[in-house]
Amino acid sequence: MAKRDYYEVLGVSKGASESEIKKAYRKMAVKYHPDKNPDDASAEEKFKEAAEAYEVLSNADKKSRYDQFGHAGMSGAGGFGGGGGGMNMDDIFSQFGDIFGGGGFGGGGFGGGGRRTRVNKGSNLRVRVKLNLQEVANGVTKKLKVNKYLGCDDCNGTGADDGKMNTCNTCGGRGQVTRVMNTPLGQMQTASTCPSCNGQGQTIVNKCTSCYGDGIVKGEEVIEVKIPAGVGNDMQLSVRGKGNAAAKSGVPGDLIVLVEEEEHPLLKRDGSNLHYELYVTFIDAALGTTVEVPTIEGKARIKVEPGTQSGKLLRLRGKGLPDLDYGRKGDILVHANVWIPKKLSKDEKKTLEQLRDSENFQPDPGRGEKSFFDKMKDYFHN
Repeated sequence: MAKRDYYEVLGVSKGASESEIKKAYRKMAVKYHPDKNPDDASAEEKFKEAAEAYEVLSNADKKSRYDQFGHAGMSGAGGFGGGGGGMNMDDIFSQFGDIFGGGGFGGGGFGGGGRRTRVNKGSNLRVRVKLNLQEVANGVTKKLKVNKYLGCDDCNGTGADDGKMNTCNTCGGRGQVTRVMNTPLGQMQTASTCPSCNGQGQTIVNKCTSCYGDGIVKGEEVIEVKIPAGVGNDMQLSVRGKGNAAAKSGVPGDLIVLVEEEEHPLLKRDGSNLHYELYVTFIDAALGTTVEVPTIEGKARIKVEPGTQSGKLLRLRGKGLPDLDYGRKGDILVHANVWIPKKLSKDEKKTLEQLRDSENFQPDPGRGEKSFFDKMKDYFHN
């Protein structure tokens, strides 16, 4: 089933401000919150859908990419752009728990009754991937070996040597401590992260000797990244949950993949179209010929009509790159350049001198001949 437009999900316009987007998300999240809709699968899906939309539209980089490429710019291995289809409730509450502040809902899970235990979030990682033109055209799956923090196997990421955890004595397992201050206007209550358990709500009895109680260790992982056809240079793909592992069994970060497109020796890219500079001899341009031109798949034969003028544009339809949004392919645009020899032998000069005054060798552009400006105008309108 096709995804709905993120702006439509939140009920805001494309020009909505950051505060308007946040306000719209909070309204949707409160409406479909699991605490208000227990055992309602439909409400849960709408809750996740709203979180997915907010995750993208509240992030300037992701919003810009979504505005330019739509859902195609967000899709990819593990949730290209951080789509919420791969989010679970812990993800949502850990990232956006502050949205529900004052709404009567728990931030660290449902039915929390104000419980706001902290869920650690691993940091994101960035890697560059080089793609040749054929990989851009067809899409590709790359296996990347990434050095990163992994969950400690010896303690299953808990940081506890024997798995034993105690409820924090300072905050009583809530992850927060409250303070009441007397002010000229009356008493004011504030809440802050518990300093004893760092917001976890629990403390470790015996720290793991492998990770020293952090729950994470340095290592490496081979990650498969599916890159869709039609991506462009400097485009970023986000693989959800493949960044650094988080301390104390938290939510892992994302792997940000930056596309680096290798330049083709003959074909120059312009969006979904490719350009090729074809040089033909003066004789071939006058008499006509058939030549081979490079394509992504190999070579294609193209006819040069008799009397072809320098600058004529020849088109190989559907031989370009796929459009990232719609999948349709662009063209290869062949620019015909008539090569004028720079050095001539005596016999060659003599032959050309005999033809210099020939009637057919005199410039005589008719109405059917288009200027360079007209040719470019036709190109951009076709």
